[in-house]
Amino acid sequence: MEFLEFEGKTTEEAIEQACAHFQLPAESLDIEIISVGSPGLFGIGARKAKVRVVLSREEEEGEADADLLPEAQELLERILELMGEKAKVVGRFDEEDRLSLSIDAQDAGLLIGKQGQTLEALQYLLTKMIAKKARRKVRVFIDIESYRARHQEALTQLALKSGEKAKKSGKPVTLNPMNPHDRRIVHLALQGDKEVKTMSRGEGLYKKVVVYPMRKKDLQEGSAGSL
Repeated sequence: MEFLEFEGKTTEEAIEQACAHFQLPAESLDIEIISVGSPGLFGIGARKAKVRVVLSREEEEGEADADLLPEAQELLERILELMGEKAKVVGRFDEEDRLSLSIDAQDAGLLIGKQGQTLEALQYLLTKMIAKKARRKVRVFIDIESYRARHQEALTQLALKSGEKAKKSGKPVTLNPMNPHDRRIVHLALQGDKEVKTMSRGEGLYKKVVVYPMRKKDLQEGSAGSL
């Protein structure tokens, strides 16, 4: 498959553009960073970040990835042990062609962290370790007590309530800063609502999602008044 190139003020923004284009999370893509970008001096000589992206070839590599499951379980258990956490890891190769690992620990909250940041860090670290051993990209998914599903449902409900609030008040609703994955959940939850639109605002990895009312009633009233 042919590579596509995406640009942004930062590498994170360029990757976010790629994820939006493919409608997939970053771990489902093969991403090559061409340039990290530069703000320049007083805006002079500024250069955008650029990445080259293509869909990962999980279907061709799925069987080989499944062979990495025991090693992934062992590595994660070793990481948790070094953190002083006694935990059991159960793994499977799931329907999305990824190594899916579930942690059973006494202190799940500590391993999840604020807004799931510790869990995300564990997943990122293990993904890098497995990819280095396999010498290719491998999809890894880590969960604790079904946190991922519960978190997605909570974000979806937050998005829907924010959409209703924006429509009733006629004013934009701004949510707390989120990582790209969480922002995507919010955008998708409201993409079917024609009365609102969502946009990400801010710099860096964590940005705010703003839900804007489309003000259709105002437009209709304006049209009726001109008759």
